[in-house]
Order: sequence, then C-alpha cells, then structure tokens
Amino acid sequence: MQEIEKTALATHDHSGHIQEQTMCCVVGAGPAGVILALLLARQGIEVTLLEEHLDFARDFRGDTVHPSTMEILAQIGLADRVLQLDHTRAPALVIDSPRGMMGMISFRDLKTRFPYITLIPQVHFLECLTEAAKSYPSFRLVMGARAEKLIEQDGYVHGVLYRAQDGWHELRAVLTVGADGRFSRMRRLAGFEPIKTSQPMDVLWFRLPREPGDLDESSTRLSLGKGHLFVQLNRGDHWQIGYTILKGSYQELKAAGLEHLRERIGTAVPDFAERMQTITEWKQVAVLSVESSRLKRWYRPGLLLIGDAAHVMTPIGGVGINYAIQDAVATANILASDLKSGKAPTSDLARVQRRRQGPTKIIQAFQQLMQRQMIAGMTDGQRPPLPLRLILHTPLRTLPARLIAFGPRRERVENP
Repeated sequence: MQEIEKTALATHDHSGHIQEQTMCCVVGAGPAGVILALLLARQGIEVTLLEEHLDFARDFRGDTVHPSTMEILAQIGLADRVLQLDHTRAPALVIDSPRGMMGMISFRDLKTRFPYITLIPQVHFLECLTEAAKSYPSFRLVMGARAEKLIEQDGYVHGVLYRAQDGWHELRAVLTVGADGRFSRMRRLAGFEPIKTSQPMDVLWFRLPREPGDLDESSTRLSLGKGHLFVQLNRGDHWQIGYTILKGSYQELKAAGLEHLRERIGTAVPDFAERMQTITEWKQVAVLSVESSRLKRWYRPGLLLIGDAAHVMTPIGGVGINYAIQDAVATANILASDLKSGKAPTSDLARVQRRRQGPTKIIQAFQQLMQRQMIAGMTDGQRPPLPLRLILHTPLRTLPARLIAFGPRRERVENP
C-alpha cells in the first residue's frame, strides 16, 4: 500500500505524469535518508522522502547503533524514545580464538551517556524515526516510490521522475539527495563510478538460538589457521551470526550442501555445533558481498549522494549506519540555511563532501588494517600478528573503541 503522509500540491501534465514540487527530495528511507529528512523538516524545510519498498522490513540489515548516533538522537530529543524499543547492548566486543580471549574493544570508559553499541532491529528504528518526522508539517513520506530518472536541465538536477502505485510522478526539487544505499540507483543515474578496494571475503549471516548459560557478550572469534571469522551478536532471544568465507565461494559452498556448512562451523566453534542443526534450508542464510568503496565526487549541481551511496564500508566495526547518519547531520547543518532561501549552491554540496570524506577515508583505512591483521591471525595458525596484539593490549587499545564509537570527527546537530 502506498503511503503519502503529506500531500504535495500536484497537477497532471500532458504526458499524464503527476507534477509535484518540494524543496528537498531525498531518495532512500534508510538511516541516512530518514535522519536527513527529519532534520530538515524540524527546521520547516519542505522535504519529500521516497522509499521504493512498501515497508522497512529487511533481513540482516545493519542494526548496530553506535554512541555517535545515540548522541545525535539525544540532541533532537529522541534517544529515550529509541531506547524504549526492544534492543540489546554491547558494552564491549570480545575478540577470541581457540587459544582463549585475545583482547577486547571496550566502550565502557568512553566519555558519553551511551557507552555501548545498541543493537536495534532496523525496521523498528526506521519506523520510530519516521513516526517522529511525521509530526512536522513539512515532512512527506512516499512508500513504494521508485526513482527511475533524474530531471536534468542546463547541467542541473531538478528532481526525479518516480513510479508509484498510482502512476508516474514528476517531483521537482531545489535539491535532490541520493541516500539509497550500496546499490544506489541514484549513483548510477548520475553516472558516478565508485573507487573500489579489493576485499578477500564475503559474509554469511544467519540466526542461532541462545541457550541458558550463554554469555551476554557479543564477540568475534578468529579461527587460527583455518582462515575464518565467526561473529556472534547478542540479539536477546537469539544470536545473529556472521561467518566469513573466501570471496566468491558461496555457490561452491552451497553446492557442497548444508551439512558441509554445519560441519565447518561446528569444527570451528564446537559450542555451536548442535545449534547448527536448526539451519535446515539455505533461505535461512543470507550472503553479504563485502565491499569497500567511495566516490571521487559526491555531487553534481542540484544533486548530492550520502551514506552508502557515496561510500560503502566493510562490516568491520559495524560503522556503516553511523557514518551515513553523520553524513546526514553534516548535510542538514551546511545546507539548511540556503534551502530555507530556496537555493542549494553547488559550493555547499562540495563543503559536505570535504567535511565527510576525511573521516570516511580514515575509517576505511582502519577497517582494512583490522581486516588484514585478523586474516593474518587466522591463516598464521600460531598466534595473532604483532600489530593486532599492540592494538588490543597496549594504550593503543582505546583507539579502536573511539573510532568505532565516534569516528575521527563527531557531528553535532545545529538547532534551528
């Protein structure tokens, strides 16, 4: 069912397209798009948020909400509301191996009201935020709206042509923002090609039951000498499991059969061997192709890309959602004043990229370092490499926690 929470002034043109206007069109109602639309609507800026799906329910979407995001939510009075949702908390990430615990990335000593990673189903997180946004008259949400074409004239993007259940709509906007994720259609329509770095792994995601006596801590296990990572995230009544495989090997693994997968994981993590019997069909297993990439340029006149549309993170540290949200905050801070005046200077779009691309490059480099060290530890078969031991057991051990929790630059909402 299509949802239009606020009806824009609309007419029909000779082509039969429904004509609409807004100040800012945001394509993609993921965390970045929803936060940006919410922040602009708070300032009375007319914003239309387009989401091609009919609801927010998606399996194995990123659910890790970090202290940086919780602080942003606190600044706009929504932190307590979000924490009323069903969630679990990870005050630390344990890194262990068959030889015992190797170390811990702890958030407990960080200077924040939220010294933990909050694990919230993204469907509930987005529903909560869009409900809050609906209280602002200038916010409009359209579900089931697929942006198919950019409206371009004289080198400027003037909005999008989108298809909804009631037909085609031509939505004209002063600013169009692509926040439509790692497979961004807006990025493709704009003709942007991301710069990719090679990643040697993919990740299988699935759920296993929690049992009495299980520890509460989420953890990452290195299978030394076997070349795998096993991530277990406490989701209350179950564990969300991530298991790394060699990049591109999923079809070969699938052809070998579920019993082969159960044996592999049972050997690597014996305390989960019996629980693997609950995986009875491949549709219980989702495969994530691990990628790290970023655009050389995030904008064109009238168009800006943020979040995964501009830069894709690996799963290391679960930072993707939080960097996307910080992009949204920076965008609202920099552009709100001009949007109130009915303009979106290209120089300001460039300012957004300048502000956010530095932190993006730093965290991607950190992810690659951690990934290389973990893979070296897995394939060595003896002991973790020295750089990883230094990160986990010297004063440097606070660096990963700070980078994961906040990034190199904290973004703060500038209140209207």
